[in-house]
Amino acid sequence: MLRWICREEKEREPEIFENVSLGLKNLYKSRLKPLEEAYKFHNFHSPALHNADFDSKPMILLIGQYSTGKTTFIRYLLEKDFPGMRIGPEPTTDCFIAIMAGAKDKASGVVNEGIVPGNAAVVDDTKPFRALSSFGNAFLSRFLCSHMENEVLNSISIIDTPGILSGEKQRVNRGYDFAKVLTWLAERVDRIILLFDAHKLDISDEFHEALDAVKTFDSKIRVVLNKSDQVNTQQLMRVYGALMWSLGKVITTPEVVRVYIGSFWDQPLRYDENRLLFEAERNDLFDDIQSLPRNAALRKLNDLIKRARLAKVHAYIISHLYDSMPSLFGKTKTKNKLINDLEKIFVELSHKHSISLGDFPNAQKMKEKLKLTDFGKLRSLSKSMVKKVDDMLAKDIAELMKLIQREETKAAEKIKSEGPSVKGGAFFASKDNPFSNTFGVGVNAGSDCDGEWIVSEKKSAYDEVFMKLNPADGKVKGSEAKKEMIKSKLPNTALAKVWRLADHDKDGMLTEEEFALAMHLINVRLEGHVLPDDLPKHLIPPSQRSDEPDLEEESD
Repeated sequence: MLRWICREEKEREPEIFENVSLGLKNLYKSRLKPLEEAYKFHNFHSPALHNADFDSKPMILLIGQYSTGKTTFIRYLLEKDFPGMRIGPEPTTDCFIAIMAGAKDKASGVVNEGIVPGNAAVVDDTKPFRALSSFGNAFLSRFLCSHMENEVLNSISIIDTPGILSGEKQRVNRGYDFAKVLTWLAERVDRIILLFDAHKLDISDEFHEALDAVKTFDSKIRVVLNKSDQVNTQQLMRVYGALMWSLGKVITTPEVVRVYIGSFWDQPLRYDENRLLFEAERNDLFDDIQSLPRNAALRKLNDLIKRARLAKVHAYIISHLYDSMPSLFGKTKTKNKLINDLEKIFVELSHKHSISLGDFPNAQKMKEKLKLTDFGKLRSLSKSMVKKVDDMLAKDIAELMKLIQREETKAAEKIKSEGPSVKGGAFFASKDNPFSNTFGVGVNAGSDCDGEWIVSEKKSAYDEVFMKLNPADGKVKGSEAKKEMIKSKLPNTALAKVWRLADHDKDGMLTEEEFALAMHLINVRLEGHVLPDDLPKHLIPPSQRSDEPDLEEESD
C-alpha cells in the first residue's frame, strides 16, 4: 500500500519531436505553462504564449523618429507599395502596421490583399498578436495588419512603427503606453532595426524612452544610418562619429552596435562618391536579414530557455513571500516589509538555490506589481513543477538542439541548390541580372563574355613573368611559381586556394594558361573579393575546356 513512498523514480527519457516548432509548443504547454499559471507569472512578466508565437515567421521591427525613412525602407525591401502605406516629411505613420504575406483563397487561389484592423487581428489564432489586446482600444485603433502578395514576405514579416516625436510634439499623449508596446514587440521579433537620418541625429525624450524599452534585447538590434547620400564623405565621417557618440550614451553595452550606412530608397544618389560603400553595407544588411529564417528556430528555443529560467526564479520568489506571511494577524505590515526588503530576499534566494542575481527580475518593477497582489492567493513551492522545468532544460532542450542542427543542415543544402531563403524585392536578383550584387565583380567578371576568356586581357604581361620562371615542356614547377606568387604578400592559406583553383588539371605544375589564371585570381583576392571553392566555368583555361555535345548528334 505504501510502496510508492520508497519506490525509486525512474529517470525520464527525453521526448521525441517531429519538428522544432511542434517540440517547443509541446514543452511549453506540458512543462512550463503550468508553472507560470500556478505562480501568476503572466501578471508580473509576460502574457502566455500561443501556437502562433511558435509558428510565426521571423519578424523585423523598425523604430525611428519621423521622416527617417522607415516606411520607405520597407518599400525598398519589397520593391512595391503595401496596403496602408503613407510616406511624407511629416509624421505620416501614426499606426503600428504589421506587413505580412496574405493568405491564398482556397477557391480562386488568389492571395487576399488588404488591411485588417487591430481588433480583428488580435483575435486571429494564426497571428502572434493576441496578447496585444491587453493594451486596450486606444492602441488597437492604431494597429493594423497589412496583407499582400510579395516573395519577401513568404519568409519574413515586417512591423512598421509610428514615427517617434521630437520637440513640442513629444508631449502629446498617444493614449497608450508606447514604450510597453515596443517592449512587448521587441521580446518577440527576431531583429530590431533603428533608423537614423544623416540630418537628424538628436535623440528626443520619447526616442530615449523607446531605446530604453528595447535595449534589453541588444543582441537583436541593428542600426541604419539612412539618407547618407545627402552628405559628402567628410561630412559622413563626422555624422557617423556623432551617431556612435549618441548611441553610446543610451545603449550601454560592451560591444559596439553594428551600424549600416546607406540610402535605402530608389531615388538617384545626391553624392555618389560613396556608392561602393553603400552597396557593400546594403549587402551586409541583406545578408543579416536573409539569415533570420535559418536562425528563427534557434532564437525561439533561446527565448523559451530564458523564459523558463525566469519562471523558475519567479516561483521561488512567490513561494518565499507566501511562506513568510503570518497565518492570522499583521498581514498588511508583513506584506509591506517583505516588499521593502525585496532586494535582500533576492540575494537570499540566490544563495539558497545557487541562482545568479542576473536571472532575477527588476526589483522596482516587481515591487509595484506586488503592492497590487493579494498574498493570500499565492502558494507554496511545488517541487514537482520545478522538477519538470529542470528536466525540460536538462534533457528535452538538448534533444531539440540536435533536431535544430539536423534542420539547419537540410536548410543549408536547400540554400545551396535553390538560393537564399529570403528572395524577391531588393534581396534577390538573378546572377545574369547586371544589377545583381555579384554580377561582373571578382571571379564573376567575364561571365557574360560569350566564350572570351577574361584572363586574356592581361595575359601578355603574365606570359612575360611565366617565361622568366624557366618553364620546362611548357610548364613551371610549384617551387618556381611559389617564388612569384608570394610577392603578392597574401597569406599561405589564400595562396594555397589560388593554387588549387589554378592547377586545373591537378598535375602539380602550371601551364602558361594556368599561371595566368593564378595571377588573375591573386588580383581578384587583392581587390578584396572572396575566391570560390570551385573554379567557375568561364575561368577554365580555354585549352582545357571540354567541348559541348552537339545537340543534332544527340537527337540522331
